[in-house]
Amino acid sequence: MTQETGGFAAFNLNPNILAAVAATGYEEPSAIQHQSIPIIMAGHDMIGQAQTGTGKTAAFALPILHRIDPAKREPQALILAPTRELALQVATAFETYAKQMPGVTVVAVYGGAPMGPQLKAIRNGAQIVVATPGRLCDHLRRDEKVLATVNHLVLDEADEMLKLGFMDDLEVIFKSLPATRQTVLFSATLPQSIRAIAERHLRDPQHVKIQTKTQTVTAIEQAHLLVHADQKTSAVLSLLEVEDFDALIMFVRTKQATLDLASALEAKGYKAAALNGDIAQNQRERVIDSLKDGRLDIVVATDVAARGLDVPRITHVFNVDMPYDPESYVHRIGRTGRAGREGRALLLVTPRERRMLQVIERVTGQKVAEVRLPDAQAVLDARIKKLTNSLTPLVADAESTHGDLLDRLIADIGCSPRALAAALLRKATNGQALTLAAIERERPLVPNSAPRERSERSGDRPDRGDRERRAPVPLAEGRARCRTALGARDGIAAKNLLGAILNEGGLAREAIGRIQVRDSFSLVELPEVGLESLLAKLKDTRVAGKQLKLRRYRED
Repeated sequence: MTQETGGFAAFNLNPNILAAVAATGYEEPSAIQHQSIPIIMAGHDMIGQAQTGTGKTAAFALPILHRIDPAKREPQALILAPTRELALQVATAFETYAKQMPGVTVVAVYGGAPMGPQLKAIRNGAQIVVATPGRLCDHLRRDEKVLATVNHLVLDEADEMLKLGFMDDLEVIFKSLPATRQTVLFSATLPQSIRAIAERHLRDPQHVKIQTKTQTVTAIEQAHLLVHADQKTSAVLSLLEVEDFDALIMFVRTKQATLDLASALEAKGYKAAALNGDIAQNQRERVIDSLKDGRLDIVVATDVAARGLDVPRITHVFNVDMPYDPESYVHRIGRTGRAGREGRALLLVTPRERRMLQVIERVTGQKVAEVRLPDAQAVLDARIKKLTNSLTPLVADAESTHGDLLDRLIADIGCSPRALAAALLRKATNGQALTLAAIERERPLVPNSAPRERSERSGDRPDRGDRERRAPVPLAEGRARCRTALGARDGIAAKNLLGAILNEGGLAREAIGRIQVRDSFSLVELPEVGLESLLAKLKDTRVAGKQLKLRRYRED
């Protein structure tokens, strides 16, 4: 049989890797893969500028696996990722592509998990190490030679690593690696800090650039809907009635919201499931597999849980809760419209969130059009259309198979054919409203236009800094406020603290509450349950090169 020369086969990758890629269903390389794989296979250093959703993980995973020697039981490739979730995602991708390569082992190294098994896996010869910088530095303090055999280094999402305060850790890691290694750097943006790293640590790198952030979302039809916060579930159910979707992912902010919304959808007959940071990895994989093969149609997820999710069936993204920043918005809606496919993204906006909508439009350079909740007539038409589609295939031979039974039922009940048909329709629709008046009573009352907020009516609205200078906001139940001596004068931002605690504390994003950065100190809200254990985990954590030293904050 003649081997194909197109697709991934054109790269002359190891046949076992090609077989694993084929098993995933990928046929044609994306733009970043097409340009990067030959460069990395040839052993060159490289700088790749690409967004999430462009296929960059396979762009470095496939050529690196091709160059791995399974016979050598020692670390040969190191991939650095800014967060635990991305590290796990990358490690899973390597395991998938190496499935038919006997002897190749992958280990994920990240905070929040026991160090002993991680270090043992490295010493036992895992050829691929995927790590967060902070935890990897912890291992280097125990064994500075643990990376001495690495000859391939990848920095994935390098700009995010610097935002999270890992510059000092990266320098420690660079010094521990052989100078002859190949270094590949991927970043969505190339600020001066990234360019400085490239100048110091990459040798004559080749450059690959794929798409800007704005281009990433231009293929996706975007719209927003104004809705009151307590009516989001009703609005979602109304939208689902009229949206023609294959598979759909909904984003919310908290773990509890994923469970509540998924439960509400299941109660309405939708095949839905929750996906959040507290769900075990094997269960996450089952949910994603079910979404891929059609056993599920809707997944309700937090940002952390959905990172790297790529399911071709996803035609729609619902942002039920507003994302924390424009970058998160771009990442969320990138779950649809991938690899040239069409996609639609809907954003639910409460009156108090209009300013964030404006920020999103400014950053993405695109207007997110406003749409209205479907009216009763649209919902009625949609319900009748679904009923028509379900009955049409049954009509052809129904009279021959059930005609006699129909005559008997009419006689036994003593009713007209029309009355019997109406009764059967009521049963088939499970009592679902199919009149305009009944549907009107179901619909939430959403604002027709954005009402002015109270602070606007009374004068200038205070900015975020003004709000934070007021008395501390009362703690939510189950949270404790902690203090660190690191503040703005130390070059600390809230995202630095967030990243460090996520990576080293092993928490889900929604477990961390309000973060307030003052000039000489910062306050962080953490879960009350298990707080002492968490603080012990974070004891040696460093942010921007300085010890975090979090302590419980006593306001009295």
